Amino acid sequence: MLKRLRRQVRMYRVLLVASMRAQGQYRANLIIELIGAIAYQGAGFAFVWVVVDRFGDIGGWGLAELALLYGLRLGAHGVFTFGFAQLMGRITEVVREGEFDRYLTRPVNPLIQLLTRRFSLTVLGDLVCGIALIVVGATHVDVAWTAPALAYLVLALLGAALVEAAMHLAASALAFRQTTTYALSDAIDQLLSTLGGYPLKIFPVSVQLGLTFVFPLAFIAYFPATMLLGRTDELLLPWLAILAPLVGVLLFAASYGCWRSQIRHYASTGH
Repeated sequence: MLKRLRRQVRMYRVLLVASMRAQGQYRANLIIELIGAIAYQGAGFAFVWVVVDRFGDIGGWGLAELALLYGLRLGAHGVFTFGFAQLMGRITEVVREGEFDRYLTRPVNPLIQLLTRRFSLTVLGDLVCGIALIVVGATHVDVAWTAPALAYLVLALLGAALVEAAMHLAASALAFRQTTTYALSDAIDQLLSTLGGYPLKIFPVSVQLGLTFVFPLAFIAYFPATMLLGRTDELLLPWLAILAPLVGVLLFAASYGCWRSQIRHYASTGH
């Protein structure tokens, strides 16, 4: 099984690099996508900045802490987009146009073929903004950036990307039954974009629980940020912050199992 997993990972890497090279040929489009992504994400944090400037803080979080939180959210989204952007509703197009038929006849995992069909250039803008905010926030907060803290930061970003991927993968699996999942995928993205950059303590307890155990947004940026900033005392269950990187792996594994089970319901559109 380990040999098969290594083969799948190698195939994924080869196909993804090929997709990146194909998109990289359009340099003007690359620059436009980069500028657009930076402007869009920068505007999102600018709104947070204005709120903090007006009221002093958000839920007791100052601007530097919010920059780190927002950077974690954006950086994780950048990592997700780098490897899993095609999960954001693209399965609808693949199923509706009959493209998935070809995936089933090739000696490569269908999910790998979906993930590498096209590389999203917006990942560069998301990563640039995310890393910039993390660096700015990290240099203005009282945190000892030791080797364990940096290792946790990296693992948290990877785990958060898997949490986002898991939600979109589970939504994509439904396309084998109902063909279109655009609305669900967009709803997931909107919730993450709207709420992901704010400390969840500003919401009622019922909402905090929902954003932890129903829609696991808390594991993407809020829990890792509280762990790094030493603010786990404001969490309902502080130990969840320690497990945040691992939760992404578990959720993605569960979503992949859902994906595999739903493929059996796929019916060709006849194209």
